[in-house]
Amino acid sequence: MASVLLVEDDPVIRAALIEVLTEHGHVVRSASQGFEALREVTGRPPDVVVLDLGLPDLDGTDVLRMLRGISRVPVVVATARDDDAEVIRLLNAGADDYLVKPFSGGQLAARLGAVLRRSAPAPYAVPAGAAAEPRGRVAAGPLRVGDLLVDPPARTARLAGRELRLTRREFDLLAYLAFHADQVVSRRRILTDVWRQPYVEDQTIDVHLSALRRKLGERASQPRYLHTVRGIGIKLAAPR
Repeated sequence: MASVLLVEDDPVIRAALIEVLTEHGHVVRSASQGFEALREVTGRPPDVVVLDLGLPDLDGTDVLRMLRGISRVPVVVATARDDDAEVIRLLNAGADDYLVKPFSGGQLAARLGAVLRRSAPAPYAVPAGAAAEPRGRVAAGPLRVGDLLVDPPARTARLAGRELRLTRREFDLLAYLAFHADQVVSRRRILTDVWRQPYVEDQTIDVHLSALRRKLGERASQPRYLHTVRGIGIKLAAPR
């Protein structure tokens, strides 16, 4: 059972989704406006947010951006907009999944279940040659790579003392790479250990890597920390 915040201004759709999600065992709160949703997340953080984009006071894209400024709560966007560029933009802005209306209540419930499973802390497998540690445990302390300090238990990351504002998935990816610093990690391993899925579109990983590079102050053409080894994978290493 999860606490779901449903942000939907259409009363008929809102009532139908509340009924379906309740039947699936979730506790559902609702908001019909963007600012109301932001107040709910701040006051009583839910486990997951279902966000419509066509809200009367704020565009849902702006709500998503503001949410990511205050919370790492998983967000599933539910909207009639089906443009590919819009999907990519919203995933890049911090959405965890995207559903195009019309969709069944069962599909929404299944997507929420998948997002909630993925939102658990990612396992950081121990690098080869390191002291043995049961798979699935999070690193016990901060990880330092050059001026980058990643603290998995506290879920914070700092670069030269400056805190990085990362989404939940960006942090999971950075922490995983930091635990495997100086090693080339394949995309397959990233999918298995960070996304916990056998298949995610390469574009999804690239979107998160691009966001991390931007926040680390670098570009793919001039990497400092994040290095792409073509055809093999990704490596996090201190600048030389």
